[in-house]
Amino acid sequence: MSVLRVIASDLDGTLLAPCSTLTEPTIAALRAARERGVLTVAVTARPPRVFDEWTGLAALLDAAICSNGAIVYDPAAREVRTALGIDAEAAALAAKTLREALPGLRFAVETGFEVVAEPGYDRVDSVGERRVTRDSLAEAIGAAPQIVKLLAHRRGGDQDALLAAARGLDLRGVALSHSGGSGLLELTAAGVGKAEALAAWCAARGVGPEAVAAFGDAPNDVPMLAWAGRSFAVANAHPEAVAAAAGRCGSNAEDGVAAAVAGLLRSV
Repeated sequence: MSVLRVIASDLDGTLLAPCSTLTEPTIAALRAARERGVLTVAVTARPPRVFDEWTGLAALLDAAICSNGAIVYDPAAREVRTALGIDAEAAALAAKTLREALPGLRFAVETGFEVVAEPGYDRVDSVGERRVTRDSLAEAIGAAPQIVKLLAHRRGGDQDALLAAARGLDLRGVALSHSGGSGLLELTAAGVGKAEALAAWCAARGVGPEAVAAFGDAPNDVPMLAWAGRSFAVANAHPEAVAAAAGRCGSNAEDGVAAAVAGLLRSV
């Protein structure tokens, strides 16, 4: 088996315990990995601004791939290294298609710095909430300096049912997934995702998939789990993540990632 060089983990529902808690076993596991020369990367649907609050986690990371792969962020320097946005016309067309097929959706755009929403979009981010509302989605799109994600939310909706329905639509120029947020669909530019961003980050450092261990729990983690040479779905994972991963580990409530990392490090 190849030498482990990178540990890449989703955050919510995976690395972090319930209520986005960074536990002592997880802190110890990430520190031990870095002490052995293993790079640690957060791969998350969250925007970079969450690390303004999660400073303890930021200090344990070599990089953070944010917004489902649209942004690569350097937590130590607090700088965005790359950002890949959705074309404004593609975002508007995708929203129109989704709205016609799935009544009740309300839309917003994530810029990486804030959420710019249309009236009626009422989803609140549990961390890093920063939102402005415009008079229409067209105004929200026009006001956004960049669109790293198009967010489609239905209050009380089931994200799995919404995703299944949306997968049957002709959505051009975008990639579709969900990260487990209630009633929330997330769209990035076509070809932008966790797997693509992680693969590019690793390739720039001479690291191939065989030297990467990845952890995840949700549909947006599936391509990353399939790409990595060693991959683990947490015990609380979505069935699609379980099917994509080569292995399993304990749940996020049990510090499952920390225990798996400790096991991997014994072979480093």
